[in-house]
Amino acid sequence: MPKVTTEARQHPLYARVPVPYATADPTPPIPPTPPTPPAGRGEASAPPAGRGEAAAPRLAPDRLRDGIVGGAGAVALLWGVQARPSARLDAFFATGAHLTGLLAGYGVLVLLLLMARVPAVEHGVGADRLARWHARGGRYVLGLIAAHTVLALVGYAVHTRTDLVTATGGLLSYGAIAAAGAGTLLFTAVGVTSARAVRRRLRHETWHAVHLGALLAAALGFVHQLAGPDLGGPLTRWLWSMAHATVAVLLLWYRFVVPVRAALRHDLRVAEVRDETPGVVSVLVRGRGVARLRAEPGQFFRWRFLSRGLWATALPFSLSAPVRDDTLRVTVKVRGDHTRRVRRLRPGTRVLASGPYGALTAHRRTRRKVLLLAGGVGITPLRALFESLPGGPGDLTLLYRASDEGGLVLREELEAIARERRAALHYLLGPSDSSYDPLAPRALRALVPDLAAHDVYLCGPPAMARAATASLVRAGVPAARVHTENFEEPTP
Repeated sequence: MPKVTTEARQHPLYARVPVPYATADPTPPIPPTPPTPPAGRGEASAPPAGRGEAAAPRLAPDRLRDGIVGGAGAVALLWGVQARPSARLDAFFATGAHLTGLLAGYGVLVLLLLMARVPAVEHGVGADRLARWHARGGRYVLGLIAAHTVLALVGYAVHTRTDLVTATGGLLSYGAIAAAGAGTLLFTAVGVTSARAVRRRLRHETWHAVHLGALLAAALGFVHQLAGPDLGGPLTRWLWSMAHATVAVLLLWYRFVVPVRAALRHDLRVAEVRDETPGVVSVLVRGRGVARLRAEPGQFFRWRFLSRGLWATALPFSLSAPVRDDTLRVTVKVRGDHTRRVRRLRPGTRVLASGPYGALTAHRRTRRKVLLLAGGVGITPLRALFESLPGGPGDLTLLYRASDEGGLVLREELEAIARERRAALHYLLGPSDSSYDPLAPRALRALVPDLAAHDVYLCGPPAMARAATASLVRAGVPAARVHTENFEEPTP
């Protein structure tokens, strides 16, 4: 295991590594729900809320999930109130079509809400969990749309005593149904391009453009719902319309208005691009009043660099250091066309930053002792947490997994922080296919004897994160105390 070096390379804007949270007491009490880290000696590493300012709201995952399930139950109840029992075959199919249509319409609203980037949802649930729910929900919605289409078509064919081809032509003669058919094709295209095998072959811009079609598909579906019999009386139609209007406003506000307003207010520009290791660069972005963004260590932004080849793509990069001197820093692994262009950015390039997003923050902490476990460039959000999490000597441990010493990113800064905070820092080096697994339960317990008493913050490649999570649970850490957030950057 490599020893911690004694000299740290000095970064021009991050030359001093302040340690505002280290205390002489080795066992400072940690409340059940830790507050935002307080300022201490010197300059605060993270912008605290203003005096008298309430903490930003965060919606817990369980509450959001319960709300979604409760909403589905309300939709089913609406269908049950309207349903009229009948022994006729066409009525049976029509009733099934009504239920699946209502649930599909509700599901579309939920999918749009999950991706609206509402701060309370993003900060409480986490971007990676929202993306997983969105992907899983998309499959359910496509299934409901398919069931609605088949049931409505068969019911109409039975009612008119025609074959399916004739029934299809008859249904499409109605404008609202033709709109629904176009929306169904758009949703199908979104579903097909979201399949892993297909998405890997598409440029991110192409995939994103197809997904924008889901907004048009939702609008076409809404037209169909208002014209159809599914919604019943005027009150139900008004409530349904208000639900759609609310989601539309949230999408417009948080996906467009807020980022544009932030760009005009903060005037973010590239200040410096610096090589960290071969294939890894740090980008410093400076602006006005950056503290008002309230970015916390562990969070990320979606960065749109207004330069050739990059302006059309929002790249999700975590902050690799706490905010300081109106400056944000990200550290990026060069692995595709977009990230190669990031390396060639020039000082002064204007930047649009949407965020902050993510729930991998101090608010998840429940224990005094914390283990930070990083893999590769996943060190970036954990490096910011390593510096800023409250705690005294011995409370923080960082395990950094890499194939060799050349893969260690921000090494000198990590070692400087470890010395100043009297925190443990271990490099776990070796190829991933080695016979010895440094992340096996026994190995983890050897490095961190009281492992089960820790909160664990984990960030790394998806395969490594899954394996490490399983090892931590087998080593005695409750799954609820393994905090991880992974998102994949576009790599074309």
